[in-house]
Amino acid sequence: MADFDLMIFDCDGVLVDSEVLAARIDAELITKAGYPITPEEMSDRYSGLTFKQILIEIERISDVPMSASMLTRADALIDKALERVKIIEGAREAALHFGDRKCICSNSTSSRLKVSLGATGLRPIFGDAVFSALEVAEKRGKPAPDVFLHAAAQFKANPARCFVIEDSVHGIHGARAAGMRVIGFTGASHSTPGHAERLSEAGAETVINRLRDLPETVEALTLWSADV
Repeated sequence: MADFDLMIFDCDGVLVDSEVLAARIDAELITKAGYPITPEEMSDRYSGLTFKQILIEIERISDVPMSASMLTRADALIDKALERVKIIEGAREAALHFGDRKCICSNSTSSRLKVSLGATGLRPIFGDAVFSALEVAEKRGKPAPDVFLHAAAQFKANPARCFVIEDSVHGIHGARAAGMRVIGFTGASHSTPGHAERLSEAGAETVINRLRDLPETVEALTLWSADV
């Protein structure tokens, strides 16, 4: 196996095809609140952020107030939708490949992660190695690096020897801020034209659209860099 310390997976949009579900629900609620936005625009602009972060940003750029009750409503609708969420092709095999040197770092709550990982059969593969950015350190979601650094500390891993696979610009920014190497992923349903380019511009060393390519990609990147 490649010479590295830890393989970190994002969950939504990398392991489970949930970003498209959340984007539809979030877009509908925000549009009803008076700020028209499509699911595609939600994915392009805000993928990787928590719904609270999104509402704060929309209030900042517009004159439209966002009610705190929308958070509870979105949580209920998304949790229900996640009961039928699909696993992304190749996720199980990719996760198993990395043995005990893997974990999940997500902006979702631990309760939501249990639902989505349970629905897709991934929960026993990761066990307790699932970290929510909302429940570690200062509870700052990505793009803050906190959750990535927390994971590295739990595994006694050198951040510079950690790989992260992310589908969002915000997630890539967080991983890079943690001093980690990042692989972009565009294989989920919410991916749109230009997605790969945006991930590369954000700092991904390379971008893949099939999880079955992840092991050989990590292997190649460890060989290409003398720093790992």
